[in-house]
Amino acid sequence: RDLSSEQHRRAMWGWWEQVDFLRGMEEAAYQELTAPDAWVPYPDTEPVLRALHQRGLRVGIVSDFAWDLRVHLAHHGLDALIDTCVISYEQGREKPDPQLFLKACADLGADPRATLMVGDNPVRDGGAAACGLRTYILPAEHRTGERGLLDVQRLVI
Repeated sequence: RDLSSEQHRRAMWGWWEQVDFLRGMEEAAYQELTAPDAWVPYPDTEPVLRALHQRGLRVGIVSDFAWDLRVHLAHHGLDALIDTCVISYEQGREKPDPQLFLKACADLGADPRATLMVGDNPVRDGGAAACGLRTYILPAEHRTGERGLLDVQRLVI
């Protein structure tokens, strides 16, 4: 479902059609899901991205989003802090496919062996380690509070 926006839309509609209060509201629900303000960054995201940017470090995102996550980055003023976005639906591949991580490195002009990949899923993000990137997996997701990104600053000093 993350290989194309259309496949994702169909999958979500199929799921929502099974939910009584969403039946007939599938398009509205999809618009809510993909709206610029629908995804909120963790509180430690912006300060860490700004610190990395100020140090001159280039940052890329490799994501299994099935729509353009750049709308969320722009909405929260983070787009200028990201140098490249490699998104599964644009590439026709999903993580852990190493080609996604290698593309991000190429876009950044970075040697994979000298690149740190920060992820949150050992299985999906393991593709980075498989192609030579140093890989740091954040602890299990918490819906509120910081994610532990301040550790990233310590790793790149």
